[in-house]
Amino acid sequence: MIIVIRCMSCGKPIAHLYEKFKQRTANGESARDVLDDLGLKRYCCRSAFMGQVDLIEEISKFKKS
Repeated sequence: MIIVIRCMSCGKPIAHLYEKFKQRTANGESARDVLDDLGLKRYCCRSAFMGQVDLIEEISKFKKS
């Protein structure tokens, strides 16, 4: 997981909420309801979560030896 600590636009701390978001959306809840419940009302904070792609497994294949 590589997520920004704070929102790039408004500066609100958001990284601590990402795991909850990821778990709840994996369990079938809609992203809209989860973001509302977590208190992410601003468009900039919501877009940070919706645009997140986990690439850590892909990146780890190319580590230096």
